Amino acid sequence: MHDSSINFADTLVQDGRPDRTEGRHVNMPLELSSTMVFDTLAEFESARDARYAPGTLYYGRYGNAAVYKLEALLAKLERTEMVTLTSSGVAAISTTLMALTAPGSHILVADNVYGNTRAFCDGLLTRQGVTVDYFDPMIGGRIAGLITETTAAIVFETPGSGTFEMPDIRAICNVARAANVPTVLDNTWGAPMFVQPLTLGVDVVVYSGSKYVSGHSDCMLGVTASAKEIGTRIRKTVMQIGDKTGGQEVLLALRGLRTLKLRLEAIDRAGREMAHWLADQPQVKRVLHPALPSCPGHEHWARDFSGAAGLFGVIFHTTSDDAVRRFVDSLHHFGIGVSWGGYESLALPVIPLRSAKPWTEPGRLVRFNIGLEDPASLKADLAAALPLLDP
Repeated sequence: MHDSSINFADTLVQDGRPDRTEGRHVNMPLELSSTMVFDTLAEFESARDARYAPGTLYYGRYGNAAVYKLEALLAKLERTEMVTLTSSGVAAISTTLMALTAPGSHILVADNVYGNTRAFCDGLLTRQGVTVDYFDPMIGGRIAGLITETTAAIVFETPGSGTFEMPDIRAICNVARAANVPTVLDNTWGAPMFVQPLTLGVDVVVYSGSKYVSGHSDCMLGVTASAKEIGTRIRKTVMQIGDKTGGQEVLLALRGLRTLKLRLEAIDRAGREMAHWLADQPQVKRVLHPALPSCPGHEHWARDFSGAAGLFGVIFHTTSDDAVRRFVDSLHHFGIGVSWGGYESLALPVIPLRSAKPWTEPGRLVRFNIGLEDPASLKADLAAALPLLDP
């Protein structure tokens, strides 16, 4: 376990770089290799037998020097022992659940999870004989009543996709630990700067490194972080499936991490400013931003998080889909796209999909990602478009 008292800013700059030598490069070099050769058969066999251990050079799919530097840096930030990279956030979620389940298993999944997580659970996992039950994300310790003898994992997010409820991480994990059920938390929003869920009792953290870690909307990357025992199971599954992180993506993530603290501090300030401004507009019914008391689970965010991402939801009074489309289409500083976490601002209408607790909130929901533009420009853009939502 890494020291929990690390200096976050220093670690982002100093770790994950070439080893100290005279005249060394500032950044890791791009390594393009599949085959790695050995001088003796004994050396090859030693590497083969240790191929699932981080840091082992055996074959390109298992990792190279830059991969292991990035994994070690992320493990340090997460205050844990083991990180395995994947080709995307979806791959991190999928391989983790495949590692933890088997035919006949049962998993509990928060009702507000990322759409691709739900699709994977309802699709491939169900076809493999895994039973999936969805639960109210705000259930807290009452989740104990849903755990069965075959429950293999509890899956949830902080906050929920689209609707931004902030669950009680500690309460869910306390119950899960008592029942010996692993917890899997998608912490893409936390990034991992604003919270380290493994220190709160979570067993496996997964997130998309395509978002805030890279920070520039230019790479696909997934991350799983956990203690060594469960991490080895996940790592073996990733390797056995054949998932592989690209060499360029690794370097882009290392580059992005250097400015993670500066970017997220700026985005946190701008995001809160925009959320408060929107909350005062007559067309807005409610702002779903975990740092605002109007968001379900705000008290959990205030207890466990040190800051907030720039992604949040806004419920508008209008019930007209056409009005929302006109509003979004008229924005100039907000792009329309499914991702987020880059330097650019985005807006996207959201229709929540629920099964355990139906979404009954009147009005129309739009998700906003606040980037690094001047908040004054974003406000002016929104102010010009908001009247399109009036009756």
